[in-house]
Amino acid sequence: MLGSVADAEDLVQDTWLRWSQVTGPVASPGGYLARTVTNLALNRLDSAAVRRESYVGPWLPEPLVTEPDATDGVERAETVSLALLVVLESLSPLERAVFVLKEAFGFSYQEIAEALDRTETACRQVGSRARAHVRARRPRFDAPPELRRRATDEFLAACVGGDLNRVLALLAPDVTTWSDGGGVITAAVRPVTGADNVARFLLGLLRKLGDGVGARPVLVNGQPGLLITVDGAVDSVSVLDFTEGPDGSLLVSEIRAVRNPHKLAHLA
Repeated sequence: MLGSVADAEDLVQDTWLRWSQVTGPVASPGGYLARTVTNLALNRLDSAAVRRESYVGPWLPEPLVTEPDATDGVERAETVSLALLVVLESLSPLERAVFVLKEAFGFSYQEIAEALDRTETACRQVGSRARAHVRARRPRFDAPPELRRRATDEFLAACVGGDLNRVLALLAPDVTTWSDGGGVITAAVRPVTGADNVARFLLGLLRKLGDGVGARPVLVNGQPGLLITVDGAVDSVSVLDFTEGPDGSLLVSEIRAVRNPHKLAHLA
C-alpha cells in the first residue's frame, strides 16, 4: 500500500496500539485489523502524495532485501515486486486499497466493502478498473525464478568485469534504467534509455564508485536483484526485469536502482 518500509512499520505499530486498547469482544478480529490497517494507510497516502510532488528524480519504493535462498520471497514476488509497486503508485488510493485487499490477500468484495465503508458493487467496479490498469502496465514477460536468477548473475558478472560488449549483449535494445537518488545522492534525474546509453551509464557509475565497490546477488521484493556496497556500506539496491530475446535467451528490459540512503537505512 505505502511503498515505504518505515511508513509500513509505523502503521503496524499504530494498529497494534489501537488493538491493545479494545476492551470489548470483537466478532471478526481479522476484519477489524484489516479495516484499521487499510484506513490508516489511506490517510498516510494523502501526505505521501504531497511529499512525492517535490521529489527529485524518479521515485521508487523502498526495497525489501533477503538472501537468495529465501523461499518465501519467491512466493510473494508477484504481489510485492518493485515493478508492481511502481504501477500501484499510478492508482488512486482507493483503487490501490481494493486491489491489494483482493489480489494480495484474497478478501471477498463483501469484506472489502465493510473495511472501506462502501457498497460491494462500488468495490467491484473499483477493483475491475484497478485490475485493468495494472494489467496494461505490468511487465508482460515473466520468466521462471531460476532463469531470472542466472540471468541476473550473468549481468552482474559482466558489469563488475567492465565488459561493455558483454553488457550490451545482455540488454534489450529499448532497455530503460530508473535511478532513485531523491536529490540526496548522485543519480540520473531522468530515465536512461537504449542499450548503449544504459551500458555506458552503468559501467561509468561503477568506475566512479572506485576500488571499494562490492556486489552480490540478493532477492529484492522476492525477485533476483543486486546489492552494491562501497567500502562495506550499502550504496544501492537494483532489480531487473527481463524480456525474451530472438534466440530465447533473457535480455534485461528494465533496471530499477534505489540509491537514496533514506530508503536503504533499514538494510544496515
